[in-house]
Amino acid sequence: MGAERRRTLRGEVLLIQFSRTPRPGQVKTRMLPHLTAAQACELHCDLTRWTCRQLLASELGAVELSVAGVRQHPLFTECQSMGVDRVLRQRGADLGQRMYNAIRCGLARYRAVILVGSDCPEIDAGYLSRAVAALRTATVVLGPAADGGYVLIGATAIRPDIFEGVTWGSGEVYRQTTAALSRAGMRWAALPVLRDIDRPEDLPVWEAIRSGA
Repeated sequence: MGAERRRTLRGEVLLIQFSRTPRPGQVKTRMLPHLTAAQACELHCDLTRWTCRQLLASELGAVELSVAGVRQHPLFTECQSMGVDRVLRQRGADLGQRMYNAIRCGLARYRAVILVGSDCPEIDAGYLSRAVAALRTATVVLGPAADGGYVLIGATAIRPDIFEGVTWGSGEVYRQTTAALSRAGMRWAALPVLRDIDRPEDLPVWEAIRSGA
């Protein structure tokens, strides 16, 4: 990608990564007791770093980290040293409100916002590029997760009602969200299905990705 194109995208696209302050026993809890609380916390940190590197390496736009918990943590300082522009706190009573607020605030400054979590190491520059490309014709783009949720949401406009009535953490999240988008009359697009690293049976996926890096 040429330098001029990178500058153009950086002024138009914002990439937001959601993460949580790493505390043993409070992150990656579905990995317990297969992993110890400390091991699960380290996994969370590794996935956060990995995702951060993928967003930065894509060179698709500015990168911000939006965190649940304390912003002043060595993990987030490390992400800033990699090139993250800002570390912000998530705002909202549930995940839907927090995503809506992050995207809405981003769209006040950028033409398009792409938001991802820190659980899907399969997200890479190519996948992110497809999301940005989809927003040339669609208002919202979703990256479905194999467990029924989604690993990515991007938008050029957003409404709060598409995050309402969603059973967060269930296998119905993607279906409920696409139904809400259709009811709202918003044009949306879907990317290929990817896998989150949430449960012990997901760990071989992470090991394969990490060993192939």
